[in-house]
Amino acid sequence: MASPRRKRSGPATETPTLHLTRFLPYRLSVLTNVVSHTVAKLYEKRFGITIPEWRIIAVLGGGETLSAGEIAQRTAMDKVQVSRAISRMLDSALILRESGDTDRRKALLTLTPKALDIYTEIVPLALAYEAQFTSALTEEESAQLDRLMTKLQAQADQLASAPEQKLAGKE
Repeated sequence: MASPRRKRSGPATETPTLHLTRFLPYRLSVLTNVVSHTVAKLYEKRFGITIPEWRIIAVLGGGETLSAGEIAQRTAMDKVQVSRAISRMLDSALILRESGDTDRRKALLTLTPKALDIYTEIVPLALAYEAQFTSALTEEESAQLDRLMTKLQAQADQLASAPEQKLAGKE
């Protein structure tokens, strides 16, 4: 037997309806997950690496030497996720860890030749996927999407550093 629905107590205010399938943050999340997992299929079986490991390889693939914190910041992954991926990558001989010159507590990470080989093989696959994915857009739409994504990223960054009151619309 179903239990009776309870009425909300408090002032009689109408709560707006959230249509999840039209809620932009949700739609972006779903799209991101589909794209990430599709691209992951390109390298998971072939190279035995995970999405976080690929992101670390991609960030370090330009020849940079970064700390775990810098990698977390650039990839928007949390520090625990980055730390776990780094541990697996050290065990798999995909990255090297060295202490920093000025701060011995700050470990700097670089790719090994093995990881650079993976990077060299995956980049063309990833770029081909991107070209196929964006082929649904005209050149003008692609440029517009790039501008809009830049604006939304700037706004998201601003909101992420805003006090909770501003996020809740209580300024």
